Amino acid sequence: MAKWIEEFRRGWQGISEPPAVLGFGLTAVCLMLATAFRFGISLLRTDVPYSIYLPGVFVAAAFGGERAGIAAAIGGAALGVMLNFGEAPQVMAAAILMAIYFVVAALIILGVRRHRSLVVHHRELTTELEKEQRYRELVVEELRHRLKNKLATIHAVSRQALHDYPAARAKIDGCFGALATADDLIARTDERGCDIIDLLRSELGPYGHVRFTLNGGPLFLPTKLAVSLALMFHELATNAAKYGAFSTPHGLLHVSWTVTNGLLSIVWDESGGPMITAQGKPGFGTQLLNAGLRAFDGKAEIAFLGTGLHCIMQCRIDPPPADKKSGSLSGR
Repeated sequence: MAKWIEEFRRGWQGISEPPAVLGFGLTAVCLMLATAFRFGISLLRTDVPYSIYLPGVFVAAAFGGERAGIAAAIGGAALGVMLNFGEAPQVMAAAILMAIYFVVAALIILGVRRHRSLVVHHRELTTELEKEQRYRELVVEELRHRLKNKLATIHAVSRQALHDYPAARAKIDGCFGALATADDLIARTDERGCDIIDLLRSELGPYGHVRFTLNGGPLFLPTKLAVSLALMFHELATNAAKYGAFSTPHGLLHVSWTVTNGLLSIVWDESGGPMITAQGKPGFGTQLLNAGLRAFDGKAEIAFLGTGLHCIMQCRIDPPPADKKSGSLSGR
């Protein structure tokens, strides 16, 4: 019995038709059940010789294949003619009913054929997509490995070239570190980008988790924006460690973000650090902030307040999903 069920299941899914004996056996069972049901209906109303067999045609075609469906259609027509459980219908009425029956039976068989062809086509597409996905993962992994090696090589060359310029070398080292951190985060999220919370924690974590607080809901950053923000956060954190909140024992950093009508606004607010005065000419950090956000129709505004550096970064971004509710997260 289990083997028969498996054969019928494969027939319904369009994998293969069951053996002829099994298919015609199903046809016979469907016709017998339809005839018994027809007899019961005839006790309540005038005999309906053909339409009762249509469900049997469908079941036979769906599970037993096209030949079983055709056999059930022919058998149902023959039984409709030979058996009469009520008053004999007129010849013309019988011919019309038979024609209607065959039309509906043909539509059922064609519908089942279409269903099975779609199932087979869907299965083939799924198989091809799985193959393409495996190939894509292989290629991406290989490219990621090569990119990591190239980044390491460029880093080594730049360090060697800037051996006599320690300040420039330290700045380059920090930029490479920020890029590597962003790449690792993006790789862990299947090359789609990363969450702003993970990005900030990876950049600010080395300065101590009790030194900063994060206020904002989960926000997924696209790949390019995540890389740009990683460089910006690294530059701001480095400046905070040298001249700002992280350069004193009691300095604190508060980072918050909101999204309104597709506009991402990030506020970097330092407090408890030494007094900072604005420079006459924009430095590397200011230039980096504006250049990084320009590609996203954004800008950065930096203010040197009495409490510390205050920076507002704005850029365009797709709004987060509706189920992502804003909340408060601490760096602790």
